[in-house]
Amino acid sequence: MTTKSTAVPAQLPGGLLEGKVAVITGVGAAETIGAVTAAVFVQEGAQVLAADISGAQKETAFALGPAAVPFHVDITCEEDVEAMFAHAVETFGRVDILVNVAGNPGSRRGPEVTVEEFESLTSVHLLGTLLTNKHAVRVMTPTGGGAIVNFSSAASFNIDERISMAYSAAKSGVNSLTKSIAVRHGAQGIRANAVAPGFTLSKKNHRVPPEALKELSSKAALGRAGQPEEQAQVAAFLASDRASFVTGVVVPVDGGWSAKLA
Repeated sequence: MTTKSTAVPAQLPGGLLEGKVAVITGVGAAETIGAVTAAVFVQEGAQVLAADISGAQKETAFALGPAAVPFHVDITCEEDVEAMFAHAVETFGRVDILVNVAGNPGSRRGPEVTVEEFESLTSVHLLGTLLTNKHAVRVMTPTGGGAIVNFSSAASFNIDERISMAYSAAKSGVNSLTKSIAVRHGAQGIRANAVAPGFTLSKKNHRVPPEALKELSSKAALGRAGQPEEQAQVAAFLASDRASFVTGVVVPVDGGWSAKLA
């Protein structure tokens, strides 16, 4: 005799994220992974607090229409992070989703890692992830939980000579933090997962020299670079009720790059 599970959600009305409220950091300007993620979330029915430090969040939110509201945040500053979630709750009534995309470039800055490089990269990628996740848990728990999606990197699995070792270490830390949040707060209804992008043609990578572009694209088993929307769509799935039994995982969205690592 078999029993039918009641945990699987019924077919969702409208979009994948219909009725959800998401805080998305690192939205940046057009063609960045964060901005494209915000657009995909709005398309899927979510209301979005579009947060960034650059000022470009205003343009991004305006382009997305009334479902998106901009917010200026420095994710390395706990007061800013706390204010970001407070504003989201004040504006939308609750927070169901955090997508933490915010980060600074992780390319090598010299033959040796300096203290400045280490602090610059770890403060944003590692401390910033810790602070955003901490305050997401605080606001999600009273309403029954929610979903966290942190952006890691394929560089967290192994090394690349073009990438700072401090960046790789920080992103490895993001993976660990994500799993810790999933385990510590699962009983409170919190799911936490990470997306680990491979080389992606976001805005900053459009400036990569042709020979480097060819080399970086060839790392993927698919033989090409990824697109920001390919990262965003995976984040949308992980944030949605379709992934209701998925937590504590790091999903490489790298075209098979990490599968080729020796």
